[in-house]
Amino acid sequence: MVFWLGRQAFECEWRAHAAYGLFKSARNSNTPEVRGLRLLRSWLSPAQLEQFDSLGYFDVVGGTSGKKYRIKFGLCANILELAKDDTPKVGWCFVPDSCLVAGDVMLAQKIALETCECAALAKANRFGVPTR
Repeated sequence: MVFWLGRQAFECEWRAHAAYGLFKSARNSNTPEVRGLRLLRSWLSPAQLEQFDSLGYFDVVGGTSGKKYRIKFGLCANILELAKDDTPKVGWCFVPDSCLVAGDVMLAQKIALETCECAALAKANRFGVPTR
């Protein structure tokens, strides 16, 4: 089943950009949010780190299918499955059971897609992405 998130997705993305801006200005603080982003950054490849720093998202390759996914900064509804031309094809939403900060959620999503892609997507909610 495909769900359209519409306004909620827009608001979530807006908040994510605002939070990422705060991280960039507070890199030396020791809040849970900043510690979570530091941990995430330590797990990213050099290419992923450059992509994350410049664009606020990074791409991962599914460990089973070889499909490409884009993980955008955020807590939910932040994963896009990409077509061969890197355009968004479908969205996925799965998060850990506990309440975590964005960096920790994104790291869990990265590890899940790279190591147990099928199990992660079996539990995920699928949503449509608007075409432009």
